[in-house]
Amino acid sequence: MGESAVNVICLKWGSAYPAWYVNRLYGGVRQHLSRPFRFVCVTDDPAGLAPGIDTHPFPQPPPGWQDTPRYKWPAIYVKLLLFEKGFANLAGPTLFLDIDQIITGSLDPFFDYLPGKFCIIHNWIEWHKCLFRKRPFIGNSSCFRFDAGDASDYIYRTFLREMATAVDQKYYRTEQAYMTHAVGRENVNWWPEDFVRSFKRTCQRPWPLNHFLPPKFDPSTRILCFHGHPNPDEAIAGYKGRHLNTWTLPAPWIKELWEKEEEGLRG
Repeated sequence: MGESAVNVICLKWGSAYPAWYVNRLYGGVRQHLSRPFRFVCVTDDPAGLAPGIDTHPFPQPPPGWQDTPRYKWPAIYVKLLLFEKGFANLAGPTLFLDIDQIITGSLDPFFDYLPGKFCIIHNWIEWHKCLFRKRPFIGNSSCFRFDAGDASDYIYRTFLREMATAVDQKYYRTEQAYMTHAVGRENVNWWPEDFVRSFKRTCQRPWPLNHFLPPKFDPSTRILCFHGHPNPDEAIAGYKGRHLNTWTLPAPWIKELWEKEEEGLRG
């Protein structure tokens, strides 16, 4: 018997990211995942998505959301809804990917590593914030894997039960901080550092070198993550943030990585 199919799922809503972000990601998955898979995009607008991408409508706000006026719907907290048993007919190993990431290496280890366990990026923070304390126990929800179905439904149920607290920044500054809590400290496992690397933390040069040297790329990276700014297109052109330590010189190699992902659409 052959290997069972796995799932890769992403989100796209609004106009911030056009359809080709999803298409490129799908092309990267086709290139770098050797086992059968189902690719699902949860979206409010499926126009322009490539053949082979399954779409699922953006869900309605969860029960009780009307009592949390801080956030309008849609909101990033939709990631907590993915854990509901039966969502998008998902079952079994499921890898979530934000669409502004670039796949640069094999994805097979993302399904081979600690099978059956919840795995997520250990959130990156600035190096100087770790001088006198440990890295906070918070995941970065740009890339996580879970077993869809009975095994993860408790995360969704916990969110429904704790929704008012979950979205209150007095308790959890971000959706991913709450997700880490809802999964449970005893159930959280970090990806190895070379699985997902941060453009901001590992490619961008530290100040003041970022004003003289272009960003670098480690070819052992499997997924290159763009969290916050710059986005990939901003990094290609060069980015000037609000602070001098956030500036980056142009990184044309990002465009080359994108073009390699696109090759997967033609394969």
